[in-house]
Amino acid sequence: MKKAVVLLSGGLDSATVLAIAKSQGYQSYCLSLDYHQRHVAELQAASRVAKVLAAVAHKTVLLDLSMFGGSALTDNNIDVPESPSVGIPVTYVPARNTIMLSLALAWAETLGAQDIFIGVNALDYSGYPDCRGEYVEAFQRMANLATKSAVEGKTITVHAPLIDMSKAQIIQCGNALGFDYGMTVSCYQADAQGLACGLCDSCRFRKEGFAVAGLPDPTHYQPLVG
Repeated sequence: MKKAVVLLSGGLDSATVLAIAKSQGYQSYCLSLDYHQRHVAELQAASRVAKVLAAVAHKTVLLDLSMFGGSALTDNNIDVPESPSVGIPVTYVPARNTIMLSLALAWAETLGAQDIFIGVNALDYSGYPDCRGEYVEAFQRMANLATKSAVEGKTITVHAPLIDMSKAQIIQCGNALGFDYGMTVSCYQADAQGLACGLCDSCRFRKEGFAVAGLPDPTHYQPLVG
């Protein structure tokens, strides 16, 4: 079986990607990042998902991006928007996907793995520049210039299987693979129990996705939120 490093946030998209990697016969090594985001519920969800989907290993890297701030997810003085945003929203975390992919690349090289999976999506996303196909392609080119393994012939492939899928299509894909989305946490401002606010961009995309997919929404919401 081939080895793959799978970036796992604990949200809907990354969990689907892990399910896809497993269905394709990869031995999955899951990597999460504790960057001092607003809550740890998604990291707890990532641990659950990695166990249920039989990951070979799951590591969480601690890297405090709150020292830089610049995002509603790393600076408590910036409110998470609860209505649709215009342009790139304040929930964008500067260089987060680049940091995470770089960490995944380092682990992949030590494992002898030639495959990295990431759950970025260019359709139902919040306008983040590091969720586009051209970004993934550029990182892959860089990875194959910058690593000993690639220079010696073992090139790296960065898989972004959700890149051109709608949120509904992503949910339908995971459902077809038998995945239980009730284990995941997508909310930008979930509470200590992992209950979703139902108001942020991520919650809205998720709710609309289940509705369009024609599937019941298993998300656990905070009281009075539907």
